Parts: sequence; C-alpha cells; structure tokens
Amino acid sequence: MNRNILFAPLALFAVLVAVFATQLTRNADGDDPTKLESVLVGKPVPDFQLQDLFEENKTYDQSLFKGKPLLLNVWATWCPTCYAEHQFLNKLSSQGVNIIGLNYKDDREKAKKWLRELGDPYQIVLFDGSGMFGLDLGVYGAPETFLIDAEGKIQYRHVGDVNVDNWNETLLPLYNKLAGQKAPLNPVPMERVQ
Repeated sequence: MNRNILFAPLALFAVLVAVFATQLTRNADGDDPTKLESVLVGKPVPDFQLQDLFEENKTYDQSLFKGKPLLLNVWATWCPTCYAEHQFLNKLSSQGVNIIGLNYKDDREKAKKWLRELGDPYQIVLFDGSGMFGLDLGVYGAPETFLIDAEGKIQYRHVGDVNVDNWNETLLPLYNKLAGQKAPLNPVPMERVQ
C-alpha cells in the first residue's frame, strides 16, 4: 500500500484545522475579533419589551434609548470577563457616562446580588433571561457594549470588556462626538483604574 495514501487524510485534516483556526481569530475584515461589525450599526435598537431587573412589574421598550447617547452593556454573573470590567464601568458611571445594563441569560436573584455587592453602574438594568433581545442585537456572548445615539440608533459595537485602553482610544471619542459636549469627558487615567 502506498504511504502517501495513508498520510493524505492526515494532511487534509491539518490543513482544515489551520484554516478554521485562522478564521476563528479574524473577522470579515481580517481584523481583531473584538471589532465585530453589526448589521445594526446605523439602525435603531430593535423593538423589545423587557422587565426591569429589580422591579418585575416595570417594563421598558426601545424608547428607553432615545434622548441622550449612552452605552448598552450586555453582562451576566456567569461571565468572568464581565466581572473584570465591572469596576471600570463603575468608574465611568461616576464620571457621568450614561450606561444601561442588559442582564443576559442570567438568574435574576444572582444578578441583583452581584450589583448590590459590586456596585451598580447602570441607570437601568433590563432583564433578558431568555436571551431573545440579545439575539435580536446579534450578541455572541457577554460582555458586549453598544454605543447608542440620542435617536436610539446603534453607532458602534464593542465585543469584550470595556477597559481603560479601548475606552480612551475608541469609545470615549465616539461618545463625546455623539454627546456634542462643549466640555467633553476626559480620558480615564491609567493609574486610577485597577
């Protein structure tokens, strides 16, 4: 039997693994996978009706996102990266950044406890226990953050944690531009965030 015939399936398998590995580390533009494009960029937040995390009899719809630019932060207690970014979100909130939370595919009581213990950077927290609104947004997992303008349109999508680097370099300039502030928010100093 020819040895080349025996190694052909192994070689084909190795090539397929290499191709898949390359695709997993790139997005459509060949860039960093944390810069996933969204088909919703430039479009309004999809229609929804969700309960408030803390007040089950209170519901919100897409009108929540109109009036001022804000961040929609998708998070969950089962997400270690969400834990890592939480202190930074508290810092942003204390500096006047408008943040709405979307608790995604989570346990309501665990989420309430998390916010009581770690601080609550959110003006409002939407509860998406089924993950259906997250699905409508195209969420792959948590954390993800959407920058939404005053008209309720999604202007930017960030996959992964919000930290001092990507806030200062990317999100802050976009946020300030949407806010149109004469005295825009300043970058967060590196030494102030642990």
